[in-house]
Amino acid sequence: MAYVDVLIRSGDGARSGAAWQSGHRQHEKPEFAALIALIDQAARDVLIFLKVADAPFRITGCWINVLAPGGSHAMHSHPNNFLSGVYYLRSQTGADTINFHDPRPQTAIIRPPVTELTAYNTDQVVLPVSEGTLLIFPAWLPHSVSANTSAQARVSISFNIMFADYDEIMSPPLWGLP
Repeated sequence: MAYVDVLIRSGDGARSGAAWQSGHRQHEKPEFAALIALIDQAARDVLIFLKVADAPFRITGCWINVLAPGGSHAMHSHPNNFLSGVYYLRSQTGADTINFHDPRPQTAIIRPPVTELTAYNTDQVVLPVSEGTLLIFPAWLPHSVSANTSAQARVSISFNIMFADYDEIMSPPLWGLP
């Protein structure tokens, strides 16, 4: 956490209201070597689970997020990447969830009243997290962070992953293959 404090004081980053975000090249810093090794292994495990052929990948961006009390992060996705993820350095009650939203806008056309929200009738999943949690999810999946209602800042490290040399190796149309 000392590294995060030094970064914030250095002015290397951007502040938006109660949120601060570092530059996006943290994965190149030696202080992050152990975390990057963990992310690499987790990404390999996800690609194996998805039955993706052995394909080289790389982290295209990695940055620190600090959400002060009251800070939130609006719904967004991470274009031009295959996977995205987040590692939680500090997360406490009131700042311990991430929201994943249904990417199908047509589901909002008809919304009958329900007696109880379930996984089958809601447009988002609110996932609890804690310090040390590492999540990897599809980069196209819309997600957000609700307002930090705790008295402490929430600190996380986000990252994106893309296939190396995608344009040369994977982008040709599949219909021309034998």
